[in-house]
Amino acid sequence: MIIVLKGTATDDELYEIVEAVKEYGYSAEVVKGESKTIIGAVGDQKEKQQHMNLIGQLPGVEAVVPILQAHKLGSREFKHDDSSFPVGNTIVGGDKLTLIAGPCSVESEEQIIEIAKTVKASGATILRGGAFKPRTSPYTFQGMGVEGLKLLRKAGDLVDLPIVTEVLDLKNLDIISEYADMIQIGARNCQNYALLKAVGKTKKPVLLKRGMSTSIYEFLLCAEYLLAEGNMSVALCERGIRTFETATRNTFDINAIPVLKERTHLPVIADPAHGTGYWQYVSPIAYAAIAAGADGLAIEVHNKPEVALSDGGQSLKPKKFQAMVGKARIIAKAIGKEL
Repeated sequence: MIIVLKGTATDDELYEIVEAVKEYGYSAEVVKGESKTIIGAVGDQKEKQQHMNLIGQLPGVEAVVPILQAHKLGSREFKHDDSSFPVGNTIVGGDKLTLIAGPCSVESEEQIIEIAKTVKASGATILRGGAFKPRTSPYTFQGMGVEGLKLLRKAGDLVDLPIVTEVLDLKNLDIISEYADMIQIGARNCQNYALLKAVGKTKKPVLLKRGMSTSIYEFLLCAEYLLAEGNMSVALCERGIRTFETATRNTFDINAIPVLKERTHLPVIADPAHGTGYWQYVSPIAYAAIAAGADGLAIEVHNKPEVALSDGGQSLKPKKFQAMVGKARIIAKAIGKEL
């Protein structure tokens, strides 16, 4: 249910309402807007209608309405306006287009620092890099682990960019939370509910990637696991789904962007690199994603993609990335966003 407070509601009345919500067995998420304060009360109690009536009588309450969508905290019913949240020194969501860029994997100190400098110069707002890598084959490069994480942090600090990196399992969550500004949950872990709950509890900003065979409905419920833990700093990432088509690595679902923007207030990020698997398709899909309403892009950039230890074939060289950003700015401006 959504509890709408009166414009005259005091802090003491807000406190009493939240306590009542918790006493009835619901979790409570307070969202303060410019003109209204609302409380999202989420739970599966049988006496919900009775509770709604009782809460509606509390001082400071203007209205109590049910949330009909399964993805309650992520729905437009819960929050009509688009959400935004800080990640280090930048904001994800809102009028500015987020630009996440960097290599698939951290390979060395020299490599990550060189790439960090080039992407920052081209306009990147968040530095990405994999330290723990989920690979299809157990015999391919699995990442540098903690050493790579520390190098990513060093590069981010050097160029004054916040960093995002992927968590694979619970045993690495604490160390990643210590170093990263934003935690990525990859496509393969999109429906790893134990991991989603644990990451939600960290309250760290999250980049949640859509699974390769995950429907939009399922994707929104995956995000709900994070939100239900009180973590409202979640961005959804469309990165391509598995279809019958073999011309590209995945099929980038451009439809998902406007559909997600219609159904949720959470920011939506597009990943055209994994969505296509080939560097020559990255820029066209990036432009299309911006035009479709994406709040940001996640782009793989490598200074020497021909010798990259992972995903070299879908990585842009620094000069191509710079050119892509220049054209992306024009499209972003046309739809009312800044890059």
